[in-house]
Amino acid sequence: MVINHKTVLKLMRELGIASKIRVKKYKSYKGQVGKIASNVLKRDFSTTRVNEKWVTDITEFKIDNKKIYLSPLIDLHSKSVLSYTISTTPNLKLVTDMLNKAIKNTDLDGLIIHSDQGWHYQHKKYRGILENSNIIQSMSRKGNCLDNSLAENFFSHLKSEFYYLESFDTIDDFIRGLDEYIQYYNTERISSKLKGMTPVQYRNHSIAA
Repeated sequence: MVINHKTVLKLMRELGIASKIRVKKYKSYKGQVGKIASNVLKRDFSTTRVNEKWVTDITEFKIDNKKIYLSPLIDLHSKSVLSYTISTTPNLKLVTDMLNKAIKNTDLDGLIIHSDQGWHYQHKKYRGILENSNIIQSMSRKGNCLDNSLAENFFSHLKSEFYYLESFDTIDDFIRGLDEYIQYYNTERISSKLKGMTPVQYRNHSIAA
């Protein structure tokens, strides 16, 4: 049957059918895009050690008609999720708490943290934490998602292996499942790019070496 695309959209809305693959990405841009920091990373994802380059981003989920936001910080060398925060509001605390948890008791010598130009990462409080810790801030230009491909790749695995396959009765159920998935991703999910190790195993191996 040949059906006009507008008819398909109308029927999908009436039946409550929505795509599980191409979900609208959360965007944290507000107002005019600034030039707070240059793109130091420049898509150079190569590393020689842990805590050399970190990336971060925010993604959005919808559970029971409510939005949940996840903010992780990922080490480019080991692909491990170093810290993360979950909130029903994409506020500044979501990002600063994540950052403070990751940098506590960590060797930050020469560390670069890369993000997009979301308002959280342009905020003076976030930038102040970076400056006080001697962390180099790096930012993508707007629309250059490839600059932060590791974070996007993590979100892709998370959604295809967990979010799209499960059903959740409550937000608390979802958050528990999300915690469990990140634990699994870090400590059980092996990767050929990490010589058959999990992110945490590879991180510990690199630190020991």
